[in-house]
Amino acid sequence: MFVVFALCAFMTFGQSSMSQSDIEVGTELVIGKAENSTYQHIHFPKANIIIKRGGIANYKSVHGNKVVVTAVDEKEDGTVQITIKRKDGRAFFGTHKTVKANADKAMKNGELRKG
Repeated sequence: MFVVFALCAFMTFGQSSMSQSDIEVGTELVIGKAENSTYQHIHFPKANIIIKRGGIANYKSVHGNKVVVTAVDEKEDGTVQITIKRKDGRAFFGTHKTVKANADKAMKNGELRKG
């Protein structure tokens, strides 16, 4: 039983994924497809806020957007929060120039990927 557990743990740590040390200002990423049509780890504004600012709250429109990391902030609990903006310079939903994301969880969940 221990051998199976050790093998699974080794395989998990051996996977090549982008870690916090790989993400720095200027890193280009791509927004992936969200599970259940809502992004859990990219902190997009709620639909009512987007609408109040005159934007269109279509979360499907951000899928596939190329983004650039503008700031990296390591929190006290060890999580890495990044600030991203669209590479083409346009605003998300026509209202927000930048949004924040939990880098490690967004990468692991597929909401962000290296692009």
